[in-house]
Amino acid sequence: MLVLGGLFLGSLGFAVAQSLGYAPWYGINTFPSLTYYQKLMADNYFWVSVGLTFYYAIVATVLSLAFGTILAVILVKNFPYKNVYKYIYKLPMMVPYSVGIALAVLMMSNTGIVSRLMWSLGVIERPNDFIPLLKTYYGWGIIAVYVWKQLPFVTISIYAVLLGIGRDTADAAAVLGAGRITIFFRVTLPQVMPGIITASLICFAFNVGAFEAPYILGAGFPETLPVMAWRFFNDANVEMRLMAMATVVILTIFVSLVLYLYVLAYGAYERKIGGFNHV
Repeated sequence: MLVLGGLFLGSLGFAVAQSLGYAPWYGINTFPSLTYYQKLMADNYFWVSVGLTFYYAIVATVLSLAFGTILAVILVKNFPYKNVYKYIYKLPMMVPYSVGIALAVLMMSNTGIVSRLMWSLGVIERPNDFIPLLKTYYGWGIIAVYVWKQLPFVTISIYAVLLGIGRDTADAAAVLGAGRITIFFRVTLPQVMPGIITASLICFAFNVGAFEAPYILGAGFPETLPVMAWRFFNDANVEMRLMAMATVVILTIFVSLVLYLYVLAYGAYERKIGGFNHV
C-alpha cells in the first residue's frame, strides 16, 4: 500500500505542479499559475467533453449494475447447467479490454458479423444499411465494451453478498404473502446494496478514466477527457503538455467529488432505513 500510494500520490502531485506552470525541463516555469485551468474552463469544447465522459461512464455503470444484479439473483437459484454457466459468465474478466474492443469492431461495425447476418436474413438491403453503433456520439460500442467487461465483476460482487445473507429473510417475506417483485425491491435489494455501491464506485471510476475504448470506438469529435489529455500531451507544442496535466487534475477532482457525494447519499440512505454504513 505504501508503494502504490507513493506512486499514485507522487504522480498526482507531479501532475498538479505541471498544471500550475512548473515545467523547467520544457523551458516553462510560471509556477504558481492558473493559466491552463482558465483556458480549459473558458473552452466550451472542454465542457462538452466533460459531459460526454460522464455520460459514457454513468450509462455503462448503470447497465452493468442492472444486468449484474439480475444475474446474481438468478445464480442464487438452482437451474440446469448452473455450474457451467458460473464459469461462462466470468470469461470476459480474463480477456483484455483491447480484445473486447477488437470484438466490438468485428461484431458491431457496418461490415461486421451482425450487419452481414441481418443482410443475409433480409432484414436490411445492404450491410452498410446497418444502424451505426461505432464511431458515433452516442458511443454504443464504447458502452457495450464497458458493460461486457464489467458485468462479471458486478455479478460476482453482488452474488457474494447474496450468499452471505442467505434466503431466510426472503423466505420469511414469502411466507407473509409478499410477491417476487416486492421481495426483490423491499428485501433483497436493500441487503445487497453494499455490494452494489462498491461495484458501482469501482466501475464508474474506471469508466471515467478509460482511454482505449473511447479512442478507438469513439466518434473523434467530441472526445472524452482522457483522449483530450492524450491529444494535448502529444501536441508538437510542449506547452500543451501542461494543458494535458490540467485536464487530468480536473478529471481527478470531478471524479473524486462525484464519488464523495455518491457515498454521502448512500450513507444518508442507510441512516434512513436504519441500516449500517458499509462504505
